[in-house]
This record gives sequence, C-alpha cells and structure tokens, in this order.
Amino acid sequence: MKMIGYARVSTSGQTLDAQLEQLGAAGCDPVFRETMSGARNDRPELKKALAALSEGDVLIVTRLDRLARSTRDLLDIVHTIETQGAKLKALAESWADTTTPTGKLILTVLGGLAEFERSLIAERTAEGRDRARRAGRRLGRPPKLTQHQREAALKMRREGQDNAEIARLLGVSRSTVSRIK
Repeated sequence: MKMIGYARVSTSGQTLDAQLEQLGAAGCDPVFRETMSGARNDRPELKKALAALSEGDVLIVTRLDRLARSTRDLLDIVHTIETQGAKLKALAESWADTTTPTGKLILTVLGGLAEFERSLIAERTAEGRDRARRAGRRLGRPPKLTQHQREAALKMRREGQDNAEIARLLGVSRSTVSRIK
C-alpha cells in the first residue's frame, strides 16, 4: 500500500510548502505538485497521481478544495480512485476518508444528493421546455433567414438555381439553404 500525495496551489505566487510538509508527515511518497486553478479539468499532475494509484493505495490531500472545486468534481474523482481499488483521505476533513466506513457513508450520501439534484434539475428543465412550447415559443437558435427570405430561396430553387448560388445571394451557408422546405 502506497500513500500518494497531491498538492495544488492556484497561482505561482502561492507556495506548496505547508501542503508538502503535511503530506510528508502523513508518509506520502510520491507527492504530485501542481500550480494551476482547480477549476481546470486538464490538471496533468492530478492525472499522473490518479494513474499512479493501484489496489489498496491511498491518495492523500491536505484539504478537499485542493482536489476538487465542486461536489460533482469530487464525486467523479472519488469514482476514478475507487475504480482502481484505491482510497481517498483528506487530512483536514476527517469525514472525507474512504478508508473508513464512516467516510464511505458520507461520500455515498453526497453522491446520492448530487444525483437527486441532477434529476430535479432535469425535471425542471423539461417542465420549462414544455411550458415554452405550449406558449408557442420556438426553442433553440433563432433562424438565420426570415420567413420572407426562406420563401424567396424556395422560389429561386424552383426556378433552377442551385443551393450554393442561393446561399451566396443570401449570405448564409449552403447547408442552411438545403434545409429549407
């Protein structure tokens, strides 16, 4: 079992020293170090840390905000860790420790709450779309051409002009003209 550390600061003006000291005291070796915003999904050192995990290993962070920016992000990372048979431990948040039954329970509850919230959002979004349709609102992007322009394009097509020529005249793409019915 390896204890793998991950330390992150948001800007180059900040220092990793305190995190490195805490991770060293926890017995982490190696420690992956990153200087970039946690909002970014393309954190190469985090990817390396996750890739280094094996069955029974523990990824240790000083605080959860060094690992994830949102509950969804945290749950995705925990899923990746557990898929590899490894565990997560946050030194400052004793409840965020999947090496213990209590930590597993709390993260499972968080996962359930996040899933519940996603389904509520999906329901509200679908209800809003239905209300808008019933009210006669058109959903999606606004059309590139007015009704008058669409009628003119159809007339030009009936007169033998091809879609590319009509598109040039109307200032739109050929595919826009080809979709007119």
